[in-house]
Amino acid sequence: MSERPKIHFLGAAGTVTGSKFLLELPDMKILVDCGMFQGIKKLRELNWQQLPVLASEIDLVLLTHGHLDHTGFLPRLINMGFTGRVLATAPTLDIADIILRDSAKIQEEDAERANLEGFSKHKPALPLYNTEDVEKTVSRFDPQPEGVWIEPLDGLKVRFQYVGHILGATFIEIETAGKRLVFSGDIGRKADPLLHEPKKPEKADILLLESTYGDRLHSDHDIQEKLIRVINQTVEKGGSLIIPSFAVERAQLLMYHLWQLHQKKKLPAGLPIIVDTPMGSSVSDLFHKHHKWHRLSANEFKQLSHRVREVKSYKETWEIIDDPQPKIVIAGSGMVTGGRVLSYLKIYLSKPETTILLAGYQAEGTRGRALLEGASELKFFGKYYSVKAKVEMLEGLSGHADQEELLHWVSELQFPPEQIFLIHGEPNSANILSEKLKSRFGWSSEIPELFEIREI
Repeated sequence: MSERPKIHFLGAAGTVTGSKFLLELPDMKILVDCGMFQGIKKLRELNWQQLPVLASEIDLVLLTHGHLDHTGFLPRLINMGFTGRVLATAPTLDIADIILRDSAKIQEEDAERANLEGFSKHKPALPLYNTEDVEKTVSRFDPQPEGVWIEPLDGLKVRFQYVGHILGATFIEIETAGKRLVFSGDIGRKADPLLHEPKKPEKADILLLESTYGDRLHSDHDIQEKLIRVINQTVEKGGSLIIPSFAVERAQLLMYHLWQLHQKKKLPAGLPIIVDTPMGSSVSDLFHKHHKWHRLSANEFKQLSHRVREVKSYKETWEIIDDPQPKIVIAGSGMVTGGRVLSYLKIYLSKPETTILLAGYQAEGTRGRALLEGASELKFFGKYYSVKAKVEMLEGLSGHADQEELLHWVSELQFPPEQIFLIHGEPNSANILSEKLKSRFGWSSEIPELFEIREI
């Protein structure tokens, strides 16, 4: 039997969500990221299945960052028998704590609604995991420093390196058996208004590189110009602007741009800006707590937060929905897969004066992708809702590096990697990035399939 190390591609292979990479060594198994699948039904159903490896045999979980597609499977993993520690930076674990609690709450509410209204084929409908499962999960969290080599297990060295994208996000370097493996996680932008520039790896024998935007360059259009144009057009029609948003970093980035417009006196006078996600205020608190991880001063963030109204309860959500006056609402979730934004869309989606502004990547099979592609109706809460609202896309706001930024990120590697695996991207993005790596650096790369196992 071969003793060579192996990587099991348990998620984010041929797709963007569900990041899970199992490093199998002769005497240990390490899981890098533990994400939930989102998007098309075939992928979502994988969240309910057993993993093709025994969770009880996994010694350690390492997290690149706190987003649901990198952390959302953790409670399931623990229910399947994982008993080890979960290591990441302190802000990543704080964000994962918030996101997992929110995810459990949404699932519990969705299951309760499905059982009450009878629109699920499952009798009874159950959440993937509940709040009690999340409590067991966060008890395993073990925060680690950034930029420092640690040895969490004998013969295993690990380093978490700042990579932008969201608060606390890192790429992960692992040294074992004389090799350095680099797991990119999600790489941030060079000129993010909120976050510092990503660090770059200097050595990688084995490189797992995200390819989310490997096929394109982000627009260089002025974000604030686009925002104010869309806001003014919507308000002139007497409508509201609904912005589905990820609660972590994306919501704060939108708040930042709107605050800048307010400072420049470009927003319509008295126009309410509402942030409605149960996680919103908690995430904002983390920007104060982990101030070294971002660019804003405490005073700037205080001013930014003062201009917006943060919704505290579901009752308040419905008071806002019932108020006919024009407003800007930033609500979770970013790909319209669930969360508070669905409550707004239930009422506002069929109003021609409404504008829905998509502000980030929309994975295949999500409602956000359907809106982007011109769907005439959306299904949620067991019913179909007509799309009469105007749908716009705000380019350039993504927290992911584009093609040129991905190529720049690997440009300081001292030697060509022995193996490059392109992950966390749809097939076209990964294929085009593979061609670019070949033409720019002369490097060959591979695009693994879901559940494939590769020796390294």
